[in-house]
Amino acid sequence: MNRKSAFLCIAPLSAAALVAGCGGDDSISAPPTHLSAATPAAMAQTCDALAAKLAYANTSFTSVTTAAAGALTVAGKPVAEHCVIAGKMNERVSAVDGKTYAIGFEMRLPKAWNGRFFYQANGGLDGNVVTATGEIGGGGPLTHALNQGFAVISSDSGHSAAQNPLFGLDPQARIDYGYGAVDALTPMAKQVIRLAYGKAPDRSYFGGCSNGGRHAMVTAVRNPADYDGIIAGDPGFHLPKAAIGEMYGAQQFAKIASATGTNGLPDIRSGFDDAERQFVGAKILDKCDALDGATDGMVQDVAACQAHFSVDADIPTCANGTRTGACLTPAQKTALENVFTGARNSAGTALYASFPYDPGMSGPGWAAWKQSNSVMLDPAAMAFTFMTPPKTAAVLANLAGFALGFDMDNDAPAIFATNGPYTQSSWSFMTPPDETNLAALKSRGAKLLVYHGTGDPVFSFNDTRDWYARVAQANGGDASSFARFYPVPGMNHCSGGPAADQFDMLTPLVAWVEQGQAPAAIVATARDTTNAVPNADVPTSWGAGRTRPLCPYPQVARYNGSGDVNSAASFSCR
Repeated sequence: MNRKSAFLCIAPLSAAALVAGCGGDDSISAPPTHLSAATPAAMAQTCDALAAKLAYANTSFTSVTTAAAGALTVAGKPVAEHCVIAGKMNERVSAVDGKTYAIGFEMRLPKAWNGRFFYQANGGLDGNVVTATGEIGGGGPLTHALNQGFAVISSDSGHSAAQNPLFGLDPQARIDYGYGAVDALTPMAKQVIRLAYGKAPDRSYFGGCSNGGRHAMVTAVRNPADYDGIIAGDPGFHLPKAAIGEMYGAQQFAKIASATGTNGLPDIRSGFDDAERQFVGAKILDKCDALDGATDGMVQDVAACQAHFSVDADIPTCANGTRTGACLTPAQKTALENVFTGARNSAGTALYASFPYDPGMSGPGWAAWKQSNSVMLDPAAMAFTFMTPPKTAAVLANLAGFALGFDMDNDAPAIFATNGPYTQSSWSFMTPPDETNLAALKSRGAKLLVYHGTGDPVFSFNDTRDWYARVAQANGGDASSFARFYPVPGMNHCSGGPAADQFDMLTPLVAWVEQGQAPAAIVATARDTTNAVPNADVPTSWGAGRTRPLCPYPQVARYNGSGDVNSAASFSCR
């Protein structure tokens, strides 16, 4: 057994799992063990010759160029020669706002093709056609799908960056952002691949993080026949509710603000500053670090940490209300507990999920989401895309005021509303319908890998964990034959935080789909200063080259009691 595999298989995923991927029978639910493998093919034509063949309904192929070997690099690694195709689909003029919309896209087709297609789902409000390299996991992977020989597509999801965030005024642009662009682009991309290589892709994969993770979750339910393997990272699959959660958090911090911003509104960073945030993160670490058997600056056992750590008991109360950076006032404690408990209305009804206490909150990315994007990005998405009817453009002038004045009783229900030309609510077009029903995906042998940073401040790790528990329940108590969930301890939103956040999800997914090799642990690397893409949140005390196993939930990486604490081989999933 090699060094990386020695720690992979210690205990079953659940009582019913029969040690899937560890020499046991992974066909308990009777889907196909695996689908047929892809076969490579070479492009027997120039990019110019391909350009002359391209045609698809309502599609304009605006350019086809050749990228020479080495013209594009990923993490310093040269990408082989490939064709670059740019285009747009379904161009139209909106009857609502008079703006021109289209689904912009880029495809990159390697001359030496591995027979596979990868849909790169992008994040945020979309609006940009980013380079179609195909991200394959967290925290700056050292390779991408394109480098591995996949044909890759990326898109702007139906609107340009110049139209952000007001694209939400157009009903069709909303739907394209939610799911319509994926629906339109998938068959077109497969036809382009057929024209380029003489055959359609043997195997199709889909991946993304954040809103891209939401796209992945939606696709798993809406388009189960289109993709054989899907990666959903830190998925915002309840994005409208998460936006409410962000604004709720901003309101809690506004209540304890000690300063006023230039806009005359409470400065929400002033009531819980960086020193206090880092102090609380350190206290969580102190309380929970050793629960996995190693005092190593990481909390692997997130569930146990919630039972051990208490803001009230473990954070000193400031004497006489004097803030020192090493205590919290009673009002600060209440605000922080409210933020982690999650958004509620005045009746106490949950509007979004809770968050786990995690040392990842010490990273600056936590504050960026909770105390900046919460009064800028999230209210913009809510006002124009998630509320029905949308607000007027005048709201743009005071997004912070909109966020701090958002009524949890009267405004929050707008995510479920329809009105006039807005025939689909944001809850309908943004979320996976019947989200735990993955029967169609399962029955054809397709696979789903989900990962989520436990320190994610915007999309709740608890929300994804609870979704996975419900998927398991819907499948006789165990969904591991076709869907697996990987917590990433300490990771912020998609990357960063004091974490081992660099990992490849695509290679094990392909092995699962095409060879029936169900993944157990997946090795992740902490990006210290020696890494090609360093993570400033990695403590220097960790040294160089730290690795950890990411364990399929509900397993936790636990120290074996001996061995190099920086090596994944010293930990077992159990």
